[in-house]
Amino acid sequence: MPNIKKVSDIKSALLRPALTSNFEVQIAIPAELQFFVGAEQSNLNLSCSEASLPGSSIATMENLNDHTGVTERLAHRRMFDDRIDFTFYVDANKYFPIRFFEKWMRYVVDEDNLADTAKGISADINNSSPSYHYRIRYPDGNNGYRVDGVKIIKFERDHKQSLTYTFVKAYPIAVNSMPVSYDASNLLKCTVSMSYIRYFIGDPSGQPTETPTITPTTQKPNVTPSKDAPQPIKKSSKVNDSFGGTYGPGSEFVERDTATGARLDGGSDPQPITERQALGLDPI
Repeated sequence: MPNIKKVSDIKSALLRPALTSNFEVQIAIPAELQFFVGAEQSNLNLSCSEASLPGSSIATMENLNDHTGVTERLAHRRMFDDRIDFTFYVDANKYFPIRFFEKWMRYVVDEDNLADTAKGISADINNSSPSYHYRIRYPDGNNGYRVDGVKIIKFERDHKQSLTYTFVKAYPIAVNSMPVSYDASNLLKCTVSMSYIRYFIGDPSGQPTETPTITPTTQKPNVTPSKDAPQPIKKSSKVNDSFGGTYGPGSEFVERDTATGARLDGGSDPQPITERQALGLDPI
C-alpha cells in the first residue's frame, strides 16, 4: 500500500534543499610559516571559491566458508579519499595563494634551507646550482609540515544548520597548472591538492545550532521622563465677531473663546436648574 503524504509534509521535506554556495574554508598553517602569512590568513580563507566535501568507503573481504553457497563481505577497513582539492581566487597585489602554497611545498622538501647547510655554503650551492639537493623534513613534531585543523564548514543562509569537516595531518601535495593566454581575460584561479590521513565530522547529531543574535545599541535619553501623565495642549483662543459667541439670557450676545467656550467679558453663566428646583422643592 502506498504511503500517502500531505502537501505540508512534502514542502517541509523537499522544498528546503541545501545550497552549494554557502560554505567556508579554514586553512591551518604550520608554525614555521606563520611569519610568512601574517594577517593574510583571513584573506586566504575568504578567497577559496571552490572545495569538495570528502568521501570515504568501507573496504571489505570475502568470506566463503561460513555458509554453504553464501558469499559474505565483511568490513575490515575504512578507506578515505587520497586528496582534497581547493580552488582559490588569485589576487593581483601579491598573487598570495600561489606564493603561499609554493612556500609550503618548499618547506616540505626543505628547499629554502638546504639539507646540508654547511656543505651547501662551502660548495657555493644554491637553487640554480647543478649540485642543488634537498632532504625531506620529518612530517610531525615542532618543525613538521603536516597540520591539524584544515576545515570545510557547510552551512545555510539562516545559519541554523552547519556541517564541519576537519582533516587530520593535512599538507599540500600539488599545485595544479594555471594556463594564461592572450584570449579574453578570465579570473586567475589556483587549485591546490592536499593530502590527509582521515577526516571527521563535527556535531554528527545534526541538532540545529543557535541562531546568531544582534544586540542593537540604543541611545538612552538624557532627561528622566516624568511620572505624571502628559496634559493635552489646548488650542489657541480665537474670537470671531459673529460666529464666536452665543446668545445668553435676555437675548444679549456673549462673546466666547472658540477653543474653551469661556466668556470673554468676565461674566459667569447662570447655573442650570435642577429637577428639585423645577418642582419647587429647593429654592432657586
